Amino acid sequence: MAAAPLTVIVAFKGVQALDVTGPWEVLHTAGRIAHASADLLLVSPDGNAVRSESGLRLGVDGAIGEIEQLDTLIVAGGNGAQEALRDASLVASIRRLSGRARRTAGVCTGAFLLAEAGLLDGRRATTHWWRCEQLARRYPAVTVEPDPIFVRDGNILTSAGVTAGMDLALALAEQDHGREVALQTARMLVVYARRAGGQSQFSVQLAHQSAERQPLRELQAWIAEHPDSDLSVGALAGRLHLSERQLSRVFRSELGATPAAYVEQTRVERARSMLETNGDSLELVARRCGFAGAEVMRRAFQRRVSTSPSEYRRRFRMEETSCR
Repeated sequence: MAAAPLTVIVAFKGVQALDVTGPWEVLHTAGRIAHASADLLLVSPDGNAVRSESGLRLGVDGAIGEIEQLDTLIVAGGNGAQEALRDASLVASIRRLSGRARRTAGVCTGAFLLAEAGLLDGRRATTHWWRCEQLARRYPAVTVEPDPIFVRDGNILTSAGVTAGMDLALALAEQDHGREVALQTARMLVVYARRAGGQSQFSVQLAHQSAERQPLRELQAWIAEHPDSDLSVGALAGRLHLSERQLSRVFRSELGATPAAYVEQTRVERARSMLETNGDSLELVARRCGFAGAEVMRRAFQRRVSTSPSEYRRRFRMEETSCR
């Protein structure tokens, strides 16, 4: 049997343990389900074990400088990332290995290390919501998107915080082994295979946070699952047995947006996912996402994404062979 493609995960003092163990378990489980061995290595800057930010001791397989060939590079995050940024040798090793890897990923604040290495310049990226503004200020050449669960720009992937690294790893597993294996992996680990928003895992619920009231939380989930339904203020108010004025007041106080703005954002994010992952016509995408037509979708995109749907698809369409 040929050797399995090597995935290297980088850890450091103060790493978030789940940024390491989450992707590790996803990729290991997917390999087992696909009857393909998963060759995984955990490395540190000096080859010594590291303590996570919660105090968990993580043994490693070696030093990052010892790695020469690999398939996938995953850089974990955590509060220790800010100190790790000062390690010029670590940053240089990340830059070197990324140049040799088929794909590179940053989990949570691991995005800072990718940015410090110059790997995110001119690209879209995300990180833990608490650190997005800091990432944007420190690295102005990076287009930081605070809403996504994860972002894929070419062969570079970045994820939001902590458990979002598992979402990212499931996308890698799907790329390597197919959709069914990824779904089985998610079921085995009792996690969502795809959070609301589709392939690119955009989540309007995370952008606006969840409402305190359970009926409104349930309405948020229903909106995400039915973007092509009647989502007018009157229809939504009827589902909660509120007046339109009451619904608007509740949306503003708990979600920080009007019902119409929230619905439009939900539909735009669903359209972004579809544009990245299939070749349907703009008219069909618009209809499936609940827009009255392609022109209405175009205007919404200009407001929310500052580009047109066709240009967005041209830049970010995920082709099957893009990272192979």
